[in-house]
Amino acid sequence: MAATVIVIGAGPAGVRAAQALVEAGLRPVVIDEGRRDGGQIYRRQPEGFTRTYETLYGTQAQHAHALHRDFDALRTKIDYVPDTLVWNVEPGAVHVVSGTRHRKIAFDALIICSGATDRLMPVPGWHHAGTYSLGGAQVALKSQGCAIGARVAMMGTGPLLYLVAAQYVKAGATVSAVLDTSTLAQRLRALPQLLAIPSALKKGIALMGVLKNARVPVYRGITPIAIEGTPQEGVQRVRVKQANGTMLQVECDAVALGYHLRSETQLADLAGCEFRFDQALQQWLPVADEDGRSSVKGVYLAGDGARVRGADAAERAGRLAALAALKDIGMRHDDTEAVELRKQLSRFTRFAAGLRTAFPWPARFAAALPDETIVCRCEAITAGELRRVVNEMGAKEANRAKAFSRVGMGRCQGRFCAHAGAEVIAAQARVPLEAVGRLRGQAPVKPLPMALSSHEDMETSE
Repeated sequence: MAATVIVIGAGPAGVRAAQALVEAGLRPVVIDEGRRDGGQIYRRQPEGFTRTYETLYGTQAQHAHALHRDFDALRTKIDYVPDTLVWNVEPGAVHVVSGTRHRKIAFDALIICSGATDRLMPVPGWHHAGTYSLGGAQVALKSQGCAIGARVAMMGTGPLLYLVAAQYVKAGATVSAVLDTSTLAQRLRALPQLLAIPSALKKGIALMGVLKNARVPVYRGITPIAIEGTPQEGVQRVRVKQANGTMLQVECDAVALGYHLRSETQLADLAGCEFRFDQALQQWLPVADEDGRSSVKGVYLAGDGARVRGADAAERAGRLAALAALKDIGMRHDDTEAVELRKQLSRFTRFAAGLRTAFPWPARFAAALPDETIVCRCEAITAGELRRVVNEMGAKEANRAKAFSRVGMGRCQGRFCAHAGAEVIAAQARVPLEAVGRLRGQAPVKPLPMALSSHEDMETSE
């Protein structure tokens, strides 16, 4: 009987993993939280929409088209389970829910390609209606064919800041300004590492060209002061301090906010994978070898869910993880392709290090947040409340602070507040960020319907 391999995610890593498995003669199960393949970066537009690939994906149009084409060719050779959430992982099986139907699917090998979400730093007023993450703004454009506002300010740092701004411009939306916390000097220092992938650097320059041609003002080295608005009207403007110390006010009715990306690691956590603090990234990440093998036998990690290196790297990492799984179940012995994939990925790792230098995470902002600033939007927990549990209750560890304050207990399960919350705690307690630890994952990773019908027949297709 052929081995059952489950691939979680149908983004760049998941599609290439499934492709390698099919080429080896297997019929993998591909579970996708989205309705259609492509993941976040190559998210397909809804049926009936006719925007061109160039309009929708810009500099990534050819990659998006190739991934969609190759997945379409795989559809009859895999068990594709779209619009389905993997909400728990146990030894040898995953728990999934689609609509109100729950079932458990057994596996011999599991390849987790969970992708990444925005890494966010709170700013006073970010709770006003009209404030989105950069990824959320991108989803609105790709999946609903609309902008998040009539005049949108993009604020934060990282390649996604410029990608989403350029995509909005190409779609005909008005971008009031791009407000970047990083500086030109930081970008120049990163240039030697960024040259590891010249084509990616060229695409980044092209995005800047799109904004320049559209006369979108770009301000570098800014410090966010506040997003201003009212409960009735939502966002009305953004105030920032410019690099020269002068104040700048940008009128807008929506803000897209983000500071590069963070790996989605909850499923790896539930699978029992070991985690380690990455000093360079200042994040906790699951441990995996260069081929994607985690610390748990039969569980493999690939793409941005393991380490953020971009979509091109994710495609290679997904295929590499599949080759490792095939080798471990005795279906592959030739390591020639894996050697080449590792070599290619090392270049993307250098490039990713350059991006960290060019677009650094602004940890210093956490200590300066006013006490009334909401850090956890789900539970409305402020920076002042986090500081109080540190000072009055000695809560210098993330889970202890969670118990006393409810930070990270809401709908997002800490996806959008855990990093900034840990920075606030570390600054107040005067301890290294690593000492704060990380929020422990628990099922369900996302909210489930109250009424679930159970289907425990272990079937792998509907």
